[in-house]
Amino acid sequence: MAVVLGVLVVPGPAAAQKPPATILVVGDSLSAEYGLKRGSGWVALLEKQLASDRKTAKVVNASVSGDTTSGGRSRLAPLLAQHKPATVVIELGGNDALRGLPLDMTEKNLLAMTQAAKQAGARVLLVGMQVPPNYGGAYAASFSGLFSKVAKTEKVALVPFLLKGIADSDDSAANFQADRIHPNEQSQARMLANVLPELKKLIP
Repeated sequence: MAVVLGVLVVPGPAAAQKPPATILVVGDSLSAEYGLKRGSGWVALLEKQLASDRKTAKVVNASVSGDTTSGGRSRLAPLLAQHKPATVVIELGGNDALRGLPLDMTEKNLLAMTQAAKQAGARVLLVGMQVPPNYGGAYAASFSGLFSKVAKTEKVALVPFLLKGIADSDDSAANFQADRIHPNEQSQARMLANVLPELKKLIP
């Protein structure tokens, strides 16, 4: 007890500790540890890095192998309601390109996901992807450009290319699993390094 200006003050219970902010990652196989041992993917490494940096954040990995932007869009609302994230990382679009889905549909889905996350009070990090040159120069440019277009329209953070330094390196084959699509375990730290600088700016 303490007396302040003649008034008896009885300390109340200690204030409840604020729960850590949640980072929700909604992605495809590149974030879902496809072909990797559990705990070795870039999202798992992110959680370890934040703990090492003493960042009070909880990472929820809601990534699904094979998912498209349409799938992510349909899954997002219940994920937002369940986890109430402070930050949402959207890593989708690669499977849209692999399946030859219309680019305008991919763009609309990414816009809708970004807007939904913002309306739920979350900050958004959009993670971009690129396709190999054999898809054609015009298509490749349009596909990679739609991520920056959505980010600019919605004024959200952007990682232009998740596989920078991996898919575009001189010896890129050594960075992938046997399918030449999914990065191997040794490449996961580089993927995290591509994401982390922008993501750290969004952590409350």
